[in-house]
Amino acid sequence: MKFTCNKEELNNAINTVSKAVSSRTTMPILECVLITAEDGKISLTGNDLEIGINSAPIESETEENGKAAIEARLFSEIIRKLNGNEVTIDTSDGKTAKINCAMSEFNIMTSDAADFPAIADVEKNNGYTIKQCELKRMINETIFSVADDETKPVLTGELLEIKSKCAEIVAVDGFRISYRKTDIDEQPGDAKVIVPAKAMREISRILSDDEESTAEIYITDKHILFSINENIIVSRLIEGDYIKYDQTFTNEYKTKISVNCDDFISALERATLISRDNKKMPVKLEISGGKIVLTAQTEIGKAYEEVECSSEGENLKIAFNPRFLIEALRACEDESVCIQFNGALSPCIIKPENGDCFKYLVLPLRM
Repeated sequence: MKFTCNKEELNNAINTVSKAVSSRTTMPILECVLITAEDGKISLTGNDLEIGINSAPIESETEENGKAAIEARLFSEIIRKLNGNEVTIDTSDGKTAKINCAMSEFNIMTSDAADFPAIADVEKNNGYTIKQCELKRMINETIFSVADDETKPVLTGELLEIKSKCAEIVAVDGFRISYRKTDIDEQPGDAKVIVPAKAMREISRILSDDEESTAEIYITDKHILFSINENIIVSRLIEGDYIKYDQTFTNEYKTKISVNCDDFISALERATLISRDNKKMPVKLEISGGKIVLTAQTEIGKAYEEVECSSEGENLKIAFNPRFLIEALRACEDESVCIQFNGALSPCIIKPENGDCFKYLVLPLRM
């Protein structure tokens, strides 16, 4: 294999596929990226057996077609630090890759491309289309609620549900629920799958903020494929039944408030300053008389904050892990939100004041 291509385009492709390169493995080939040169174009592939990424093709001057597997971290560092516009890579001897750029030359060992695992084949039939910016937003505004507990595999992923004219993403960790929804164009049918959190995080990093760009999604029984700006990302799916989260959201409440997000977040962050390393130290909320009084107490001292709100229903004293509230509120793009309570031992529900594009549920702590 021998080709010449633009250095920046190659560097961007390496950064994209490196998201699927394994950092801890007993299989050295999974620490590599696969380079394929064919008919004036090259593409790169990373595959850690859970998620595989194939980069968008790069135009090149190809003297010899072929494939080579190169250790990803070293290859990335070399290409990133080269001083020049064009890179030539030659693996003709079958054992090393000669990398030339301007006045620099490197010779690094390669691995057998035949040992590199192929990305799972997903047929592109009956695909779903969604705006990239909307998918990115939904992932980023729910992913923090995915569980780390491997004993409950279905909760280590996000539920992606596509209906005729809307898409929903849900994350649950046993203490909170994050739900996001967006309207989409008419789709060919319904789909409901659980996508591993790692795949969703990496997909979010590849997705564009452009309002016009779209992503295509294809689903089989065991895999999901995302086509994003000619980059192909394939992930395994998590098998099992997701919890019936929708049953936990209710429109009934005993106490309801409307509060400015930024003001509430700032007060919560200040109240947690005395917690130091104890991230689970509760913040107590007392809702009455059109205000929220926040208090926190540790061996270091006490914190007291007040936030104005509009309220209806019963006065209430309740305590939360402040991080859970802060993460949910930060994900709300609205200036103000509505928060519903059903007593000191029942979860609160955070909703928009108008519409239904998001819902967050957070369990309280016992005082």
